[in-house]
Amino acid sequence: MIRRVINRYPEALVVVTGCYAQLKPEEILQIKGVGLVLGTNRKMDIANYLQQPDYFSENGKNKIFVSPSSDIHTFVPSCSKGDRTRHFLKVQDGCDYYCSYCTVPLARGRSRNGSIAGLVAMAEQAVAEGAKEIVLTGVNVGDFGKTTGESFFDLLKALDRIQEIERFRISSIEPNLLTDEIVEFVAQSRHFAPHFHLPLQAGSDVVLRLMKRKYDTALFASKISRIKQLMPDAFIGVDVIVGVRGETDEYFEETRRFLEALPLSQLHVFSYSERPGTQALKIDYKVNPETKQMRSQQLLIMSEEKRKAFYHSQQGKEKTVLFEHTRKGNKMHGFTENYIRVEAGYTPEWINRPMIVKLGTFNLEQSALLIQE
Repeated sequence: MIRRVINRYPEALVVVTGCYAQLKPEEILQIKGVGLVLGTNRKMDIANYLQQPDYFSENGKNKIFVSPSSDIHTFVPSCSKGDRTRHFLKVQDGCDYYCSYCTVPLARGRSRNGSIAGLVAMAEQAVAEGAKEIVLTGVNVGDFGKTTGESFFDLLKALDRIQEIERFRISSIEPNLLTDEIVEFVAQSRHFAPHFHLPLQAGSDVVLRLMKRKYDTALFASKISRIKQLMPDAFIGVDVIVGVRGETDEYFEETRRFLEALPLSQLHVFSYSERPGTQALKIDYKVNPETKQMRSQQLLIMSEEKRKAFYHSQQGKEKTVLFEHTRKGNKMHGFTENYIRVEAGYTPEWINRPMIVKLGTFNLEQSALLIQE
């Protein structure tokens, strides 16, 4: 992408920032045409650097501004609106978990967050601008509070008091940080959606230990059980990585059986790719690419079966849909509170308005439920 931009706009000043820039600045600067490389904590200062033309001259000043990840402590809040109806409120950044396969702590720095008061104010501003749904995002949102002495649970309670919002979603939360009080709160909340996304990564306790995850399969299964006990219609998505070092055929089969037995709605399947500098590289057993692909396909098939089963279980029920702006032919789509994709005939008046509908038949081509007439 960097090379493509440079080729298309050869006269432009090209600045590269973000995780890649934080981890491999020298490598990026070898790309002819890159003017400046800014680390994770410098990306909001791009405008200031652009006012210093010497940085971009051939024989100018240092072109790399990257601080060690251990020195990244500043939290920069943001609330963005994409092409969809949803807004995204960043409540936390960085991670103090050093999982053996992951470079995120090296790229994003230590766990840090905004204040509850500041984040509530940003959410209220988004609502004033027309937001009906806000997704809480971060690298490790459940770890919220490290820099302010507050808690994620307190943040949820404060946001839930915003009257005009239709719904909040929690983007993803570590299983060990999804406390019973959070699950119970969402179950009776006015605004938080019955939708959970949990990173499992492996369904084998041996592999979880190799990954240096902070939970085991028993804890994970208990979280799923509690969610379904209190919210039978809750959508539960799960991340899983296949082919990590140390994942033998036996351990993968443990993962497959574990996932099969859980009442999940969808799997997000990733094939492991090695990252320089991670502890996982010290594990001897290496999975070949063909096996990774085969395992990934098995879980993707399982995921589609679980998603269809969940969708079918919702047919005939009344749910609230927020329809999005996107139009495809004479159709539009939106999502229910429990994250079911719903398709309907294009009706501009429905966009970004909570519409109570009865869910009908399953549209295989669009992967959506139709509105029952």
